[in-house]
Amino acid sequence: MTLHTIASGSEGNCLLISCGDTHILVDAGISTRRITTALAALGLQMADMDGILLTHAHHDHTAALNILCKHHETPLFASAGTAAQVCEKCGMAQYRMRIVRPGEAFSLGGITVTPFPTAHDAWGSMDYRLDTETGSIGVLTDTGYVTDEAYDALCGVDLLVLESNHDIEALRSGPYPYYLKERIAGPRGHLSNDDAARFAAEMARRGTKEIVLAHLSRENNTPAMALHAVQRTLEAHGLTAAVTVAPRSELSRCYEVEVSPCRK
Repeated sequence: MTLHTIASGSEGNCLLISCGDTHILVDAGISTRRITTALAALGLQMADMDGILLTHAHHDHTAALNILCKHHETPLFASAGTAAQVCEKCGMAQYRMRIVRPGEAFSLGGITVTPFPTAHDAWGSMDYRLDTETGSIGVLTDTGYVTDEAYDALCGVDLLVLESNHDIEALRSGPYPYYLKERIAGPRGHLSNDDAARFAAEMARRGTKEIVLAHLSRENNTPAMALHAVQRTLEAHGLTAAVTVAPRSELSRCYEVEVSPCRK
């Protein structure tokens, strides 16, 4: 089971999870050209994709859908709320859309996908856990806090993609207008570095081996600040996990889940 991030940040988000012949995109918030170029670099094309998991309808997660739905038949998976918003903006999406519900697992090829609700200012926002017989990957971004459902779903995941959006002091003193600062720091906004660090420690305690920090703000964070916050907290609790930061706008290295019994 492997993970590549294709883009991560406020400008656009897309990642690829693969296991054998099964390939799944999570979000499509950049141009179709960028997605297909990244896939080509890995020897893949859109026809190889078994589905696109949509977390929510914000543009930085759905930007490519108009073009993708016109030229490809890749099915889309989303909550009812996200599906309604996406189909309103992109008429062709209705022919590709499959409604999924939080807590109800479904299969895509050789991967079991479990959606769970997040706390974000988008109707029906969700993230996902993906399991195979040999490992598991969890995705948690675009959430103001870690919901109980997210905590339960992600416990024991081998590899976690975790939002570490902003440094609290950098956000407070930064250039954003007050209302936007309040939105980002609020309970339906984004996880701070400190929030991410606390959850990372809990997940490492539960068996997570690798954490990829994602969705960093360009204006209110840096990779160094995010890494420091998480690594400092892990060390303070005597915990170990490999921690890296997803590249903002280019294809990442391959993150590979080691063969191990699937835990949940």
